[in-house]
Amino acid sequence: MLNDPLFLLVALACGAVAVILAMGISTFGKGGADNGKRSNKFMRWRIMAQFAAVLLILAFVFLRGQGGQ
Repeated sequence: MLNDPLFLLVALACGAVAVILAMGISTFGKGGADNGKRSNKFMRWRIMAQFAAVLLILAFVFLRGQGGQ
C-alpha cells in the first residue's frame, strides 16, 4: 500500500489537515484580535483541506475497492 501513489496523496492530505488544525489552535490560544482573525483563516483553510482529503479518501476506497471483487 505504501507504493500506491493515491494512498500517499491521501496520507499527505490528512497530514496537511492536521498541520493546519494545529496552527489554527496554537494561534487561537495566543489571544488578541489579530490572532483571532488569523485563527479563523486557518480554520477556513482546514475545512477546505479536509473536504479535499475526504474526496481523496472516497476516491481511494472506490478505485481500490473495484479490484477486490
